[in-house]
Amino acid sequence: MRVDRLRLRNFKCYGEADLSLDRGVTVVHGVNGSGKSTLLEAIFFALYGSKALEDRTLDDVITIGEEEAEVECWFTHEGAAFSVERRLKLRGDRATTTKCVLETPDGAIDGARDVGRTVADLLRMDADAFVNCAYVRQGEVNKLIHASPSERQDVIDDLLQLGALEEYRERANDARLGVDDVLREVRGRATNLSDQIESKEQKDLHERLNGLESRLGETADDIERFQSQRDRARQTLEDAEAVLERHEETRGEIASLEETIGELRSKIAETEREREDAADRIRERRSEREALADEREDLLAGVDLAGEAVDERIETLEGRDDELRDDLEDVRVSITETSGEIERLREEADEHEARAERARAEAAELEEKLDDDEAAIDEGEERLAELDDEIETERARFDDSPVAFGESGELLEKLEGERETIREEIGDVAAERHSVESAIEEGERLLEEGKCPECGQAVEDSPHVDALAEKREELATLENELEELESERDELNERIERGESLREAERRVERLREKRSDVERLLDQRRETVADRRESHDGLREDAETYEAEAAEKRARAEELSADVDERRTELGSINAERSRLRDTLETLRRVAEIDDERADLETEIETLRDRRDNWRTMNEERREQLSGTRDRKRDLEAKFDERQVENAREEKRKAETYLEKVDAKLADLESTRDDLQSAIGAVENELEELASLRDRLETVDRRRERLESLHDEAETLRETYGDLRAELRQRNVETLERLLNETFDLVYQNDSYAGIDLDGEYRLTVYQKDGEPLDPEQLSGGERALFNLSLRCAIYRLLAEGVEGAAPMPPLILDEPTVFLDSGHVGRLVSLVESMRELGVEQIVVVSHDEELVGAADDLVRVRKDATSNRSRLERRRVAPEPALTE
Repeated sequence: MRVDRLRLRNFKCYGEADLSLDRGVTVVHGVNGSGKSTLLEAIFFALYGSKALEDRTLDDVITIGEEEAEVECWFTHEGAAFSVERRLKLRGDRATTTKCVLETPDGAIDGARDVGRTVADLLRMDADAFVNCAYVRQGEVNKLIHASPSERQDVIDDLLQLGALEEYRERANDARLGVDDVLREVRGRATNLSDQIESKEQKDLHERLNGLESRLGETADDIERFQSQRDRARQTLEDAEAVLERHEETRGEIASLEETIGELRSKIAETEREREDAADRIRERRSEREALADEREDLLAGVDLAGEAVDERIETLEGRDDELRDDLEDVRVSITETSGEIERLREEADEHEARAERARAEAAELEEKLDDDEAAIDEGEERLAELDDEIETERARFDDSPVAFGESGELLEKLEGERETIREEIGDVAAERHSVESAIEEGERLLEEGKCPECGQAVEDSPHVDALAEKREELATLENELEELESERDELNERIERGESLREAERRVERLREKRSDVERLLDQRRETVADRRESHDGLREDAETYEAEAAEKRARAEELSADVDERRTELGSINAERSRLRDTLETLRRVAEIDDERADLETEIETLRDRRDNWRTMNEERREQLSGTRDRKRDLEAKFDERQVENAREEKRKAETYLEKVDAKLADLESTRDDLQSAIGAVENELEELASLRDRLETVDRRRERLESLHDEAETLRETYGDLRAELRQRNVETLERLLNETFDLVYQNDSYAGIDLDGEYRLTVYQKDGEPLDPEQLSGGERALFNLSLRCAIYRLLAEGVEGAAPMPPLILDEPTVFLDSGHVGRLVSLVESMRELGVEQIVVVSHDEELVGAADDLVRVRKDATSNRSRLERRRVAPEPALTE
């Protein structure tokens, strides 16, 4: 696999970046913190997504201050071109993947999970394996050394695909154990079934069944005989009960006929009484009808019908009442509407008068404010003149100064620079003077002791005795120089004070100008306010006069409408008087109409009562005929009644009931016995069926047990095969890896302290010194551990790339800051390691480092720089020209 191109947008410290990568060695160079490692992380993220982020989240990938990020990586694998693109977007307070697409020669694959699974299948390694093999990340250079042998074994076995064999072996073992559990269960079931079959065979079920069936036949014959006799007894009982029932029916019919005769007599008498009552009610209704006729004549005497019938006159008067009611409603509506209009006009007049009053009051307030504003404008103009005078006064201070107005800042900066220089010189001279004074004191002390002040030896014949006088002269010179420098410093301090005074004058002028601008702006605002208020004042005066005129007009209109309302109220009284007279006449006529209806109802009731009397007479005649027929039927039934036949039927019934009670008890016993025998037979038959079923089940279980035993043996054989194959492949890989590790470590380690490295079958690493003493890799120095780990990583990469049985496609070898723990000498050896990996056929190597020495090993150089202002990184890529060959 080879990474061809990487494009970034808003990925961590990169705003926009586009990097092309070629075969060979590419060195990404830059200072610490410039964003070198971010390029490697971007490649890792493009391939494996969020699994490449360790403990971080997608939020950490997006550049601070941005809402979206994009990563796109093009790569070649086994001669085919691929590209993967991932896009992220902040939604609320967390980032999500909005696009994840892998373009392959066979089509596009969409979705983060499917893309991650496809990449892992292509490279034959997941994210963890990628880090453990091809991508040596910054700070993880000692990862495999610090790992325990079992952890190192798992990592390397997974990289070499041996973990799959262990997984298969464990699956085979799990299958074997599962079969073993099922086999134990099946064997237990077979034993249980055998015990049940033996228990049932000991019961002689067939012999028991024959005996029970014989007893059942005898019992069935007895039951059939007694049932025949019981049927004859039941027939006798039914015949006797029929005779007795007919006797009871006859007696009941006679009693019913007697009851019917009594009821007919009672009904005839009751109907005759009702006919007499109806005759009385007819006489009463005739008397009421005559009284109503007299009342009608009295009512009509005081009413003028105008030649119309009563109903017609009522209809005419009701029509006139409706007309008067409509007129009355119209007058009332007119009065209500006009009254409302009057009220509205008066309210509007009050409102206009109130508005006029408010307008005059506001105009008076504006007059007072206008006076205040004009006074404030006069004060502001006076303040402007004062500020102009102050500004001129401050500017006059520059008339005799060495700089013009506005240049004091440059002067101060220059003077302070000179003062700082003199201060540094004073510090240097003072330090030198102190050193000379200390030397003089030490020399004088040594002279007192009789020793040379220069070398500390005896003073006699010492060539350095005169050095003390020279130091005293040097001290005097330094003190004079220090005094001159201090005098210059004091003079500069005075000039700086004068400069600061001028600078303060400039600042005061600036403040005065700002204040003058504020005052002038306020004056303009005041003048605009005065104009606006004067215009508002005049408008309010005009509004007050308009409101007063409108109020007077509305009050005059309200008075006119009040006169109209009085006229309508007079009309209302006339209409009410006419309606009152009309209602009295209508009430009299409606009573006449009611009397006519009541007389008609009375006439109808009289006719109804006459009809009822006739119907009741006819009904009683029919009842008398029915009474005669009922008496004849009763005499016939009494003549047919025979007491002796009834007594014989009662005796037969008693005998039959006695026999049935006895035979029912006997049949109940026999049927209970038959049921018991049938239950026993059913139980024996069920047990025989269960015995046959148990034999069938035992046969099925035996066949399954034989298949499980065969499957158990096959799973055990498969488990042992996978274990042996894994052990064999691991031993071959360990031998190859040990050889590659020693070759690589000899190449990068320049000392001659170690004889070799041993890697056993459990992936325990041991370093042997020249004297044969074994060392744990943890006992190596920091630089040695770094070289050891790089050697181990490269050896694993070579093993995977070369393969035990042949070459295998591999991703680029990626080294992130591999020189962290190395001294300058071993950095050169690392360059040799990189070159050797290239010579061994590694198609692409990417190294991130801030070390200049690694640049020489590069075919391509990518320099990363970070803009201090925007905090964004940018790339510069160039092809490194090969060094010319040396000639003698």
